[in-house]
Amino acid sequence: MELDLALDLEGTVLQPSDSTDLLDETAWRQQLEHWLNRVCGDLSLNCPTLVRAAEELSLGLRFTDDTSIAALNNAWRQKAGPTDVLSFAALDDAGNWMEGPSIELGDIVVSLETARRQAQEQGHSLQRELRWLVSHGLLHLLGWDHPDDDSLAAMLALQEGLLADGWPGQPG
Repeated sequence: MELDLALDLEGTVLQPSDSTDLLDETAWRQQLEHWLNRVCGDLSLNCPTLVRAAEELSLGLRFTDDTSIAALNNAWRQKAGPTDVLSFAALDDAGNWMEGPSIELGDIVVSLETARRQAQEQGHSLQRELRWLVSHGLLHLLGWDHPDDDSLAAMLALQEGLLADGWPGQPG
């Protein structure tokens, strides 16, 4: 399966201490392809049939600032203030028109500012926090949700498993 990734870096500013590959399109494409192949290849995991059958998947990944994500959070969720990650799943409204070799998953938007704060609070790297947030957003695009404690526990366990595989070119 191939991934068509649209990476948008509007409003992102790296700090001198940040890894230079944090916002690298090739690395994110490899990471997302790996995660998609892992989830779609495991028949015990929830993954839409049309996604499993697709030859190509397409998604948007946007790293932005708190101001921009707060505006999206207000417009789409009617919640004031910034959040760490938003997912806009195209599959939520998928009908027969979406069947075929190429499937649009939707968009993931991550606030780099919030991710940086959360990484510091959690005592881990910004890279780990961004991977955590993007993997969470990706699972939402694939239909995962966490309306109860059991669903949340399953989703978080899968995220930890995905992160254990490491960043492209680095061990977990």
